[in-house]
Amino acid sequence: MKPHPHRQKPNTVTFQLPTYHDFWNPNLRGLHQSEREAYQLIVEFIEQEQMSTADKQNFLRAVEVLSGAVHAEGNGNMNDYYPKATLAKKIETLILEESTEILDSSVRQQAMLCVVALSQVNPPFHLSEILDLVSAGISSVFSLPLIMPSLDRRESASLYLQMTQALDDMLQALVMDNMDPNMLILENFLEIILPWLTQSDKVHEQTRALGTISRLLRFVCNFPTLLHMELFSMTGKLIGILGLFCLNPNHEISLGASEALHYLSKILVLQRSVRQKTVNILRNLQKNFRGEWFTSMQNVTLFFRKYLTPVERADVIMVTMEGMTSTSRDDIYAASNMLEMILKYSIPEIGKVPEIIQYIYFHMNSITETTAQKTIKKTLYLLSQSYTDEVILTLFKIEDQSQKEVCKPWEILASFPKGCEVIMKHLLQRLVPQQPPQDREPSQRAEISPLIATRAIHELLLESSEQMEVQTLFSPLFVALLLRASFLMVAGNAEMTQDQQHVTEWVDPVSSTVKALKTLMLSSGYGNLESEIEKLGGWELLVDPERHYDGVTVVARSLVMKNCWHNRPIFGLLMRMLQDPNCTNHFTALVFLMELLQCPDVAAIVDDFVTHILANWFNCKEPATVKLLLQMTEVFTKHKNLERRLHILQPQVLNCCYSSNGDIVMETFLVLKHLVEDLTWQYSSSFLIQLTFMLEPFFEEESEHLRLLAFQIYGSLLAKVKRRVLVFPLRHQILNVIVFLVLHLQDVNLDVAQTCQVALCNTAALLRWSKLREVFTKEDVFTITGALARSCKPWTWKR
Repeated sequence: MKPHPHRQKPNTVTFQLPTYHDFWNPNLRGLHQSEREAYQLIVEFIEQEQMSTADKQNFLRAVEVLSGAVHAEGNGNMNDYYPKATLAKKIETLILEESTEILDSSVRQQAMLCVVALSQVNPPFHLSEILDLVSAGISSVFSLPLIMPSLDRRESASLYLQMTQALDDMLQALVMDNMDPNMLILENFLEIILPWLTQSDKVHEQTRALGTISRLLRFVCNFPTLLHMELFSMTGKLIGILGLFCLNPNHEISLGASEALHYLSKILVLQRSVRQKTVNILRNLQKNFRGEWFTSMQNVTLFFRKYLTPVERADVIMVTMEGMTSTSRDDIYAASNMLEMILKYSIPEIGKVPEIIQYIYFHMNSITETTAQKTIKKTLYLLSQSYTDEVILTLFKIEDQSQKEVCKPWEILASFPKGCEVIMKHLLQRLVPQQPPQDREPSQRAEISPLIATRAIHELLLESSEQMEVQTLFSPLFVALLLRASFLMVAGNAEMTQDQQHVTEWVDPVSSTVKALKTLMLSSGYGNLESEIEKLGGWELLVDPERHYDGVTVVARSLVMKNCWHNRPIFGLLMRMLQDPNCTNHFTALVFLMELLQCPDVAAIVDDFVTHILANWFNCKEPATVKLLLQMTEVFTKHKNLERRLHILQPQVLNCCYSSNGDIVMETFLVLKHLVEDLTWQYSSSFLIQLTFMLEPFFEEESEHLRLLAFQIYGSLLAKVKRRVLVFPLRHQILNVIVFLVLHLQDVNLDVAQTCQVALCNTAALLRWSKLREVFTKEDVFTITGALARSCKPWTWKR
């Protein structure tokens, strides 16, 4: 048993006091003869170190008489006659000098009643004086051996009852501050008394402590006003301790704890409940007064949820967890039962979460009892669901500061599949932080950064043994981690500063994110996919600032090549994200979609709504994004379902021809060239006809490359035209373009001239101009021009 902090009794008492009577001459005229004699007796005995029992009793009686005289004066002050602090110290010494082996005199109770008398006069005791007197009284009374009522020990039993009453009177007198109890003083009293309950292995000491607490609380609950109730910080700890002792196998201890818990509950009801409900609640409490342990636990659960503050609830949890580390099986069983009951339903708001997590981390291995282990793991699990950020921050802080791993919290969290899923979903939200509403007040609780969320996801994935649970979240985790890596590539490592205290090995946010992404694939059963990406150099490319998007392409292409089952869910998530025009990771999403659209399963689910989302991104101001979208348009020619939706993108593509950005215009014509080669007249006739008209201004473009592309596109387009579709206005436009083709037969760019000559021949073949076709094969412009002039008769054009 641990030694009591207030039990040690010196072998001898040394008491040195200044001789006040040498320089102090109080006015005793107002005192009666008996009161003057009491004063003289005090002066005579105050300096004596060795006093008989009779002398002690006479001295204490004299102090009571003098206190009564001062009290009768109304505004009297004990210091006018003798220093009150000196008297209190002498009384404390007399109490401590009493034997703790046998109760054979009334000095104790007389001394404590003398303290009561002194407490009624000015000046008030200092807090230190009060606590010294209480500590002495508690230690002297509680240390006495067990005194059982019997015929031969009737006198001792009676003396003990008187002494107990005197102790109660002293405590009740000293807890008062003027006319109301002071809860801060009560808190100090409890700190003195509780070690006798929690650290003692003697039943009679524990029952004395419980009885004293119970009677003191009963006294306090009689007052409507309690001073400093809002500062009273022992409520949670006291409820926890009393609740545990309600489950004690010793009936006397259990009953004492139940009584004390009843009066503490009554105080909380009177101070914290709505007045209209107070009467009914108190009536129900009274019905269950001295009830069985289960009733007490129901009360604990009720008050834990409804009447305690978050910090007080945390104190209750801490007390129960401390009970689980006990060497007593009864204590462990009681603590497990109590914690299980108070956390049985939805967990209310709890404070001191980091402290609770630290206690669990460092004491997990010392809890060996099976039920207790399950309860403590469940506590960690419940807290991680309700306070994910605080739990994760605390775990990382502990692990980063510890030299070795004490326990495996991530393994515990991952052992609850459904709970792990909830935590993962929360971490997903932290990976992609949302802007809080402007009217929302800032949270007082800690929030983890995306980097810490990434690290936590990695730890949980490493420990997860439920592949199916991981696969359920594979798509959102994959998308979030990939986009996070891209964001860090663009935004840099700016957030490292705020996370430095929580980061050790995870010093490179991009590499850390890619590491988590690889672990996700391995945990989801995609080991072959992870190896394929490694083989293609995708992981290295992802962390390369200059080739990051090449890495994104490799990862996406690998998913398509391996026909990953999650391709469609990933596609759905990316499209949902792209609905937001302010999406910060749109470029990464589009790069990924570029490859994903080449998966037949994905291409088959593309509809008009999805295609319109992509079309809207053509309005983006970033040239790189527009160029990427232009390239993506080519993919729409590779699948029948996509080709049916190409008409939604075509207006946007044609608009890009008139962009002020020369690179975009050039990219557009390259894309148009490929589109015309791949498109069929069946699905794209309208677009092809429109393109025929749109190309005309670009035949005179100064850029040779662009001019060449315009003629090449026209040539490819012309090759797709069949005579059966050659009607107005397409026929009319083809005839008009002949002029441009002829004029550019002498273009400075030989490729342009050659392209125009081929186009002229194809035009003649389409129009069935057999004679002109022979002329067009010649390179002489004047010959061709003359032949055309001779053929320009009305009937020729009409035909």
